Amino acid sequence: MISYPSRHCTVELQALPSRIGQVRRIVSAQLRYWHLDALIDRASLGVTELLSNVHRHAQPDKTCTVEIELLLDRLTVSVRDHDPRMPVVDDAEPLATCGRGLAMVAAMSESWGVRPDGESGKVVWFTLPTSSPAVAAPSHRSRRAVQEKAARRFAEVGHSADGLRPDHAPARSAVAG
Repeated sequence: MISYPSRHCTVELQALPSRIGQVRRIVSAQLRYWHLDALIDRASLGVTELLSNVHRHAQPDKTCTVEIELLLDRLTVSVRDHDPRMPVVDDAEPLATCGRGLAMVAAMSESWGVRPDGESGKVVWFTLPTSSPAVAAPSHRSRRAVQEKAARRFAEVGHSADGLRPDHAPARSAVAG
């Protein structure tokens, strides 16, 4: 029997906006070190969303632990916090400026979930496959198809009477870091 040891990276932090960017850079560097460059965008997006939820919702404090683990053909990213309340995935209104984070995590990951962690905490996690063709040979065409699919799924834009211009455009945001 051949046993492959898992690879771990753990970061403990306060989920503050300035720290979220730092953790995103740590995750990116670790995935580059593991030669998983094709997973950087999705892992960074997922960890950003999970840490943003901790920043916004966690009580009594914002202390959390991010763990990334590579086991054979799967990368698992998890965020552990001290708030026992389980997250709820709601359908966000088309013009809402928040409320889509877990839906985005679900859309871009292979699987995701949440589990209690002791008496006062939880772990929210997602997985990404490392053996898919997209990881082995990413292409701009497949990336564009995923982006267009996600855009259609999460943004409903109405059209004006002439059918050429949207009545409104979805909000765009950027996180510094």
